Amino acid sequence: VQLQAFGGGLVQAGDSLRLSCAASGRTISRYYMAWFRQAPGQEREFVADISWSDSNIHYSDSVKGRFTISRDNAQNTVYLQMNSLKPEDTAVYYCAADSTAWGTRPDFRFWGQGTLVTVSS
Repeated sequence: VQLQAFGGGLVQAGDSLRLSCAASGRTISRYYMAWFRQAPGQEREFVADISWSDSNIHYSDSVKGRFTISRDNAQNTVYLQMNSLKPEDTAVYYCAADSTAWGTRPDFRFWGQGTLVTVSS
């Protein structure tokens, strides 16, 4: 599976952005999908994940209530709607996929190249 994340950019605090992760090479309909992020000088951290059937969705405490993960299996795409953005959300955002549910662990087999989100105060 090849993943391509896009939709990042420079926004102000309080703004919204929607990230997309387009998959190719294989359908993602039976894959767990996730978003991680990595700020400069920090380790990659879990943001959100979603099961293939949408029955299980999890968020990190830092984004819960502000971010929404969703998927469109027909479009082979996963989304991350980010509202009420804060400067501490500034990071490179990566999408990931695997047939195994790794949860918050960054052990997913397939990764996108990342898209930069910068939130100014």
